[in-house]
Amino acid sequence: METNKKELRQKYKAKRQELSDAEIDDLSLAVANEVLKLPIWDKTYFHIFLPITEHKEINTEFILHLLSGKDKEIIISKSDFNTRNMTHFLLTDNTKIKKNEYNIPEPVDGIEVPAKKIEVVFVPLLAFDKAGHRAGYGKGFYDKFLAECKPETIKIGLSFFEPEELIEDVFENDVQLDYCVTPNGVYPF
Repeated sequence: METNKKELRQKYKAKRQELSDAEIDDLSLAVANEVLKLPIWDKTYFHIFLPITEHKEINTEFILHLLSGKDKEIIISKSDFNTRNMTHFLLTDNTKIKKNEYNIPEPVDGIEVPAKKIEVVFVPLLAFDKAGHRAGYGKGFYDKFLAECKPETIKIGLSFFEPEELIEDVFENDVQLDYCVTPNGVYPF
């Protein structure tokens, strides 16, 4: 049983690589349909990640459409790999998106939004467990960012795959998810 983050990262990166583009779209749409069931639609400020297509991440375009259809304020980030800090910008019709050296699509600039204002965060992950812990890419960007958010900010993982029983090497600064959404349903924690 792979239960530490390093093994889980390898396992889920490999599982993702097996997915075709059509499967990614189908699974991403199924996740978006499940997101509709979450008790989050009274909130205004939603943070979302743009997918690294090379890593076969979940296509968040479907969730973006939901958010804009519901007139939500959508926030995307730019990552600084030296400081491990993320800067958050309002997504508008004028936002220019450019891929950085790691193929992460990012806003070039824009209206900055403080982390404390963000009410809902969709969190990328490679794996998660039944207690709401996640394994990301291991850079710590999201743990740092989520720690800057208000405690009541709703943290929602998005996953193509179902949970592992338990991720063993969880650190105290790892931020726990409130929900994780898979193509088959919502896991509340």
